[in-house]
Amino acid sequence: MSNEDINIHQEDKLSEQEILRRQKLKDLQDAGKDPFDVYKVERTHSSAQIVKGFEELEGKEVKVAGRLMSKRGQGKVLFSDIHDRDGKLQLFVKIDAVGEEALKEFKSLDLGDWIAATGTVFKTKTGEVSVKVTSFQLICKSLKPLPEKFHGLKDPDLRYRQREVDIITNPEVKTTFLKRAQIIKGIRNFLDNKGYIEVDTPILGSIAGGAAARPFITHHNTLDIDMYLRIATELHLKRCIVAGFEKVYEMGRIFRNEGMSVRHNPEFTSIELYEAYADYNDMMELTENMVAEVCTLVNGTTKVTYEGTEIDFKPPWRRLTMVDAVKEFAGVDFNSISSDEEAQEIAKKHNLEFPKELQYVSKGEVLNALFEEFGESKLIQPTFIIDYPSENSPLTKKKRGNADFTERFEGFVYGRELCNAYSELNDPIVQRERFEQQAKQRDLGDDEAYVIDEEFMSALETGMPPTGGLGIGIDRLIMFLTDSSSIKDVILFPTMKPQENN
Repeated sequence: MSNEDINIHQEDKLSEQEILRRQKLKDLQDAGKDPFDVYKVERTHSSAQIVKGFEELEGKEVKVAGRLMSKRGQGKVLFSDIHDRDGKLQLFVKIDAVGEEALKEFKSLDLGDWIAATGTVFKTKTGEVSVKVTSFQLICKSLKPLPEKFHGLKDPDLRYRQREVDIITNPEVKTTFLKRAQIIKGIRNFLDNKGYIEVDTPILGSIAGGAAARPFITHHNTLDIDMYLRIATELHLKRCIVAGFEKVYEMGRIFRNEGMSVRHNPEFTSIELYEAYADYNDMMELTENMVAEVCTLVNGTTKVTYEGTEIDFKPPWRRLTMVDAVKEFAGVDFNSISSDEEAQEIAKKHNLEFPKELQYVSKGEVLNALFEEFGESKLIQPTFIIDYPSENSPLTKKKRGNADFTERFEGFVYGRELCNAYSELNDPIVQRERFEQQAKQRDLGDDEAYVIDEEFMSALETGMPPTGGLGIGIDRLIMFLTDSSSIKDVILFPTMKPQENN
């Protein structure tokens, strides 16, 4: 197929607006004014710097640049708005300042075009800080029109697929992602100030360890082996504690080949941190203080309104054992239940279902299932649910004084899990026993059961001091702090089903 045939085929798919814009581009190129030949643009000020610094800048020359978002007026005078990173700035374009030919050229610009302009700062009769343009240059031609001004991009599917247009037309979306950057920076600053160091661990591994989840599988051609995108950073970070770093964290992408929903994306951001000589009580204190500090950083207060409900992240958060939570929300007192059989009867009474590969339902499994069924949704204000059954926590130390439970907590907000933390198991003999039990579960069909990581076991046998560990879902935290109802609203480019080619 020739280039001419390709162009004809492409034009068949173009709208009338797109064809007109391409013709404008061709006319500019024929006239030696190709906007794509611009390599560098000199700017002296942003929109915010000009508006905030008006008293100092009034009457002075500035050089600005941005995307053209509106044009108003006719005849010999035009007003327009350009948008840059900081916001919008009004340009005043008058024939006396730029000349008849330049004014005509400015009128031919399309919304969405990128321009650079030079002019003097002044304030209009209505009091709006503006730039009186003396010269301008088209620095990029927009070949695709933006959505209609007053409606923007509203279709959720298109918003997520065309995030760049979503941000251009919906300023609140841009605000969300600016807050996201603040939150991530705030978390790093909080931990750095407490002596933690940030490390990088592998994304590709020969096994998928550190969590109960389905991995994405790929193939390494040179080694001729299957490899896995990481489902957690836990085991490598613990090896850093073995190495003697004492306080480490990693914030980065995690990949789990599981369902998609308003709370789940197969590629998401989490942070895991580990501190030698600490336990799960220390992790609770660190969590509530860090979240409160970051919330105050981006919102000015520890309070947020999420989906119409006020939530206060001010420490201390409520602490509730899983046994007490089930007693409070399900009306079942596990302190009075003495056997697995008695617990199984309670499970039947409450119509609880368990995975098929779980051959034996223990008291701890019933407790956990009752909490998930009746407790989670009731936890609106920030709450730590502590002391999980040992069956559900293969990487956790047993509860001091009660081996049926572990020193584990999960943080819940608005009925959703936000974080997970342990007093980390550091006994290599017990850890191997737990892994072997998980391996049996895997053989029975549980493809989310833990896999034995011999390199991690070797490190644990070298010796890991008592350690507290914590994992937080960064995207879920950002959802709460920005009042976003879907995880896709806080991920710039969420995973989407490919569109079929027409």
